[in-house]
Amino acid sequence: MRASDLQKLVIASNNTGKIREISHLLGPLGFEVLPQSDFKVPEVDEPHRTFIENAIVKARHACERTGLRSLADDSGICVNALNGEPGVLSARYAGEPKSDERNNRKLIDALANLADRRAHYYCVIVLLRNADDPQPVIADGIWHGQIVSDRRGEGGFGYDPYFFLPDLGKTAAELPMDQKNRISHRGQALARLLARLAENAF
Repeated sequence: MRASDLQKLVIASNNTGKIREISHLLGPLGFEVLPQSDFKVPEVDEPHRTFIENAIVKARHACERTGLRSLADDSGICVNALNGEPGVLSARYAGEPKSDERNNRKLIDALANLADRRAHYYCVIVLLRNADDPQPVIADGIWHGQIVSDRRGEGGFGYDPYFFLPDLGKTAAELPMDQKNRISHRGQALARLLARLAENAF
């Protein structure tokens, strides 16, 4: 299956920032990218401890509800000094309702007395052709940086204003979207996904 063969593709997410990034990357390549909210698909529980399991659950749920191909990503930030937390709980780190501001404050407080600020964003993307697809297309990406205590930048979403990139001297929230999409965990995963599709192996 070539990328050009894909038509409608449902994004199994209600996260507006995530949908915007994925649409920005896939739209110019001929994909008709549709958020699951267009089909009134509700969010599904993400009960698993790994990103890959949660991504498959989300993609399958969207396929079942829409009958269309579905793409889901599960992503989050993993902090070395916190044994990988927030990890799969990144979006709900500070509890419900989800709040970027409260999540970031909890993370900064957790690191207040710790010298090791290394962290990485991780993203895994799953593409299912139908709900019973036995061979999902899977790709992932990882983006290394460190956590800073003070907010910098107004772009991006999630932990971006506190995710500092030493090589660039900026946080993820200070990067133009095009640059962020080229180097981010999600950008890497999408590039690898497209490369797999272009291999015509599916």
